[in-house]
Amino acid sequence: MVNERVQNLLAQISELEDELYTAIHEQQTSLLYRFEGTKVKFEQSFREAQLKLKTGLFRWIGESELRNVVTAPVIYAMIVPFALVDAALTIYQALCFPMYRVKKVKRTSYILIDRHHLPYLNSIEKINCVYCGYVVGVIGYAREISARTEQYWCPVKHAHKVLDPNRRYARYADFGDGENYHKMHAQLRTELAAE
Repeated sequence: MVNERVQNLLAQISELEDELYTAIHEQQTSLLYRFEGTKVKFEQSFREAQLKLKTGLFRWIGESELRNVVTAPVIYAMIVPFALVDAALTIYQALCFPMYRVKKVKRTSYILIDRHHLPYLNSIEKINCVYCGYVVGVIGYAREISARTEQYWCPVKHAHKVLDPNRRYARYADFGDGENYHKMHAQLRTELAAE
């Protein structure tokens, strides 16, 4: 069972994450932009000032390091496996999560493509930002789907330290705690169904 100290630490982490999100949001909203529906709109004066910071396309290419130019096709080719993973995960959770009574992961909460609206980016930088928003989003989407799957099927901590565990991991059964495993497993499945 998750002891009281661990529960308290998890609560503190959650509070700090909320506080961090609020501070980041306040910092960003001071940059003179607002949302109109899902679109980001900049104040005209801010947009004009940002456009002055834009590096021209030919100058940007001329100043690019050779290693970046040479490896760009390799990076962009990775879009194919990421798109396949994205499609496979979407199909997997659409078919399996309802059967497990697990709430589906909202894809749009992870795959965020909005940085290409920044006026100080040239066209290649905008393409790079779209690419990274998609790939990093797919990884986050995959991580949450796999975390929910792990919580449903195998919510047991590892014997070795996990470098960057998912946010659900701390509640899993301790490695070797056979006495409480089945009770915790049932409890964690119930929690998933209640989300």
